[in-house]
Amino acid sequence: MVNPIVVGIIGAGRIGRLHADNLRVMPSFKLKSIAEAVVSEELLAWAESRSLGSVFVNGEAILNDPEIEAVFICTPTDTHASWIEQAARAGKHIFCEKPISLSSAQTSRALQIAEEEGVLLQVGFNRRMDPSFRKLKQLVQSGELGIPHIVKITSRDPQPPGEAYVRSSGGMFMDMTIHDFDMARYLMGEEVAEVYTRGANLVDPMFGRCGDVDTAVITLTFASGAICVVDNSRKAVYGYDQRVEVFGSQGSATADNCRPTTVEVSTAASVTRDQPQHFFLERYNQAFIDEVAAFAQAITLQEPLICCGLDGQQAERIAEAAMESHRTGLPVKLSACAGEGISVIQAL
Repeated sequence: MVNPIVVGIIGAGRIGRLHADNLRVMPSFKLKSIAEAVVSEELLAWAESRSLGSVFVNGEAILNDPEIEAVFICTPTDTHASWIEQAARAGKHIFCEKPISLSSAQTSRALQIAEEEGVLLQVGFNRRMDPSFRKLKQLVQSGELGIPHIVKITSRDPQPPGEAYVRSSGGMFMDMTIHDFDMARYLMGEEVAEVYTRGANLVDPMFGRCGDVDTAVITLTFASGAICVVDNSRKAVYGYDQRVEVFGSQGSATADNCRPTTVEVSTAASVTRDQPQHFFLERYNQAFIDEVAAFAQAITLQEPLICCGLDGQQAERIAEAAMESHRTGLPVKLSACAGEGISVIQAL
């Protein structure tokens, strides 16, 4: 029997606690400690309710523990790269929430150090493990849909985040749409060559005050010429709207929203069914568990990571291009190789 992987979590916000609850019931892991910059009475009560013995103010305490083999980085985005570097130098395998950083230079440096230190770095694009999206990926890989021509991704949140979060998030393209950029690459199995964005403030003026948008349509053109259209909104009043379609030369396949039940009620007055599940914690609950299980397999069985640092970097580059396209109103080309930057293509 393989011994469980001893882990620590740096960052005890919503996503850190989600991972903590999942890790505690997974035989592949032993959650030893968690760190949070502000240790409140509420946090201590939460940790005690889960029999979690060690709660530190400083993440270095986790990195200095020789028993801990892997760390989960669940801190604010602008600290991710620094923690990756420190964890890598401490010889810990790393699971980092997206994005790796808000700077291409920081991300490149973090990936280089992780490679030099020989540690695994998995990025938390959990949607890759969603059963419906994995089925779409399999259909594309098998050739059943023929040559993919168009991918359509709809991703709309049920309600907008608060202003403090928006100001520190890196903006919608880096914080929210980055999941869709990764999904586009994952499904197509090729790189994005060009990005064109149209964004607007239609939900809340707060986003405009923060220099952000709350509504957007992004067109991605792949190296093969295939096209992906992503549409985003920060507020879908009917629930968490998550749909994907792949259209190819031999057919199409669609992943629809998940709902509490599949019951459809038909009367003379209307035809109704349940609204989509409320938000990402419900919609992607199993995907969060499965991505962590895959991380364990990569460590213990030396299997490939389901989402490596390069995947995270490429999604960030697309997000940067989307921001640049929104700023200039022009399409933006991406270089073929990671780390070579982006260039604005003048409109004809």
